[in-house]
Amino acid sequence: MFGYLVADTERLTEEEFARYRACYCGLCRSIRERHGQAAGLALTYDMTFLVLLLSSLYEPEERAGEGKCMPHPIEPRAWWQNESTQYAADLNTALAYLKCLDDWEDDGNLGALAEAKLLEESFRRTQEAWPRQCEAMRRALDALYELEKNKIEDADAAAESFGTLMAEALIWREDRWSADLRAVGRSLGRFLYVMDACMDLDEDTRRNRYNPFRRWYGLADNEQRFRDILEMILGECLASFDRLPLVQDVPLLKNILCAGLWQQFNQKYSRKRGSADGAGPV
Repeated sequence: MFGYLVADTERLTEEEFARYRACYCGLCRSIRERHGQAAGLALTYDMTFLVLLLSSLYEPEERAGEGKCMPHPIEPRAWWQNESTQYAADLNTALAYLKCLDDWEDDGNLGALAEAKLLEESFRRTQEAWPRQCEAMRRALDALYELEKNKIEDADAAAESFGTLMAEALIWREDRWSADLRAVGRSLGRFLYVMDACMDLDEDTRRNRYNPFRRWYGLADNEQRFRDILEMILGECLASFDRLPLVQDVPLLKNILCAGLWQQFNQKYSRKRGSADGAGPV
């Protein structure tokens, strides 16, 4: 369910792209400083959105720099960080730990178990610092596990579980903006779950894995069906997003929500259309 919340970099200005990449690099540095090199391997661009959103809302003081690092040992990279970067670094590590445990329980993945052991102490510290968020993550993933274990193909219930996870993750501080942030997070989490289920439907069906949309496998009009569902959920997200008093990086954030989120979906279904037209394999 991660890997979709990214910018469409082709639509960014040079300045926006530099800001976006420096945010990512700052988050990467923060994860490695706070939780070690192993935790840094679990970084994705998804949490960069969280840093940008919270930075725009709360405007914490930023610190910036440029330097080499383990992933980029030759050419220095610009970076910036603030307090929300540290928060996102902690949540990224907690999610990585819980995902590893989930992979171990689902598939008996020994590699995932080994990675969870490496992240266990970091998760304990994060749980002490952010108990509400970590408990919400546990509950959401446990709810998803029960649906999968009992083969309950209820897309609404599954999406709502992940929506609850994202709603609590977006709440850095309980304050006057919490209601709208929770609404953004809930819709965004539901969107990400549904998107992931749509993207994995073919493979999940072939491998006999859980997917709440398996009854629709192979239908010719799935692209429009899924697009309609996703657009409805995203519309709810954007309505809540627009109520937040954001100024900094709003075009970049809108790029992620309105364009970046659709990149993999559009690519997959454009390939399918090309295959149907005789233009090549899916």
